[in-house]
Amino acid sequence: MAEHRITTPVTDEVIAKMRAGDRVYITGALLCGRDSAHKKLVDLIKEGKDLPIDIKGQMIYYVGPTPARPGKAIGSAGPTTSYRMDSYAPILLSLGLKGSIGKGSRSKEVKEAMIKYKAVYLASVGGAGALISKSIESSDIVAYPELGPEAIRRVKVKDFPCIVINDMYGGDLYEEGKKKYRIA
Repeated sequence: MAEHRITTPVTDEVIAKMRAGDRVYITGALLCGRDSAHKKLVDLIKEGKDLPIDIKGQMIYYVGPTPARPGKAIGSAGPTTSYRMDSYAPILLSLGLKGSIGKGSRSKEVKEAMIKYKAVYLASVGGAGALISKSIESSDIVAYPELGPEAIRRVKVKDFPCIVINDMYGGDLYEEGKKKYRIA
């Protein structure tokens, strides 16, 4: 297992170096959003309209943070279960989104789209929202403020910790783990 320190936005070449099980530390900007925001984005795409944000080369963190305490950039920012975005992810990947960060497994369709469009799925540790928020230096709402905690945010991160679950080659850390401990 390798370790990668990456800066966003990312390219196909950066994604190509990552394999399931690798550790990744992200510095730069991440988009943040959950299912309500994803639905709005995909509805715009289906209507042939422009998105309110540029997703090409970006990574999106599936999170709905709690309000920030005084002097803090963000509140607790633990990952949301990713399958809730599975019906929206393939179309966003087709438009240049390079990765997503959440918790839990992805659907077959999302895994196939990651291979086709050269993208990755990273996991962040569930239940560690307060710890994760320490990697977030700033947070700004960039679209859909009416969604409150589910608004799309751009957060500036430094050494944001993740693990590659699905790589662009079809590698799946969760499936590999199941095989390793399967009893014959």
